[in-house]
Amino acid sequence: MDLNESVRTPASWVVVGLDNGGTCNNATVLDATGQFLVEHMTESPSRVQEGPELAVEALAEAFNAVLDLTSTPLTLVRAVGLDTPGPASAGGVISSKGSTNFSQEAWRGFDIRGALEKRIGLPVIYNNDANAAALYAHHRHFGPVAAQHSSVAAIVGTGLGGGVVEGGRVIRGAAGMAGELGHVQIPMHGVLEDGQPLPQCNCGFAGDVESIASLTGITNNLLPYWLTRFPDHPLAAEPIARAAKLLRGYGEQDDPLALAVFGQQARAIGKLFTIAANFTDPSAYFLGGGVVEAAPAFRAWFLDTVREHTQLRREQAAAATFALVPDLDMAGARGAAVAALESVQSA
Repeated sequence: MDLNESVRTPASWVVVGLDNGGTCNNATVLDATGQFLVEHMTESPSRVQEGPELAVEALAEAFNAVLDLTSTPLTLVRAVGLDTPGPASAGGVISSKGSTNFSQEAWRGFDIRGALEKRIGLPVIYNNDANAAALYAHHRHFGPVAAQHSSVAAIVGTGLGGGVVEGGRVIRGAAGMAGELGHVQIPMHGVLEDGQPLPQCNCGFAGDVESIASLTGITNNLLPYWLTRFPDHPLAAEPIARAAKLLRGYGEQDDPLALAVFGQQARAIGKLFTIAANFTDPSAYFLGGGVVEAAPAFRAWFLDTVREHTQLRREQAAAATFALVPDLDMAGARGAAVAALESVQSA
């Protein structure tokens, strides 16, 4: 599939991609030739904080709205791809412990994939949001030869999500939790300063990638340390959570404190990719998240720093590429649609 963009009425069957988030849903339509029929965000309230019943109804409304937008008859839809934040099983059952987005008790162990399938009467193919973004990045980058390549993607957000794609398909794992790259523990040599405390992750691990390369890692671990080194910095006067969110703007202005923090994040991801190089030896390393949405000079510096700290053998360096996840705000919905299209084509 070539994943071209073209807004038109489809002449053949299609699949729909639905990206479920903490506040909004986004939707897209992908036809059988690999063309997306939507070239922009189609956001609508996700209502996940109102419980499963209303959230599933909101997904159904987003599904119907994108069909109306693209003048696509319901009879042409073969399947729907759905992605949500994790943790969840490969079958789309939310973790028994819930999660940040699915915090109400009613969500614990809830089968969101099955509930949506029952509501709309079509097959629903599930991925977590990071896996969906990784799948889209892979297919967009490699195009018609995607099935001949592998990739690893790190998506830096509130946490650190990821995805491993082999032969053009996401590796899901026995429990559906493969690609949880944020919780890979990495060597700290070359990442932390002398005397800097070992970062702690909310998952209970110490020194995993997410404890450094995430907004949570900045808030809990990196920024409190670096503010002791820059006590007169303007961010020292801000509440730590707000300061963490403001930090990227300072990074775009080459602020020394911000570059120290983001430099540690980039080096941590380089350590992660070094592990991937020795484990799966992928064709491409993708980076997504807030750094992709930053100013071009800053995101280029960040990706270059990741590349510099990914230790590859000469043969690997000649064969692999480093790239940013494209169309990040659309990547989840588009990746979900790609997964649905693959499911239909392989049936």
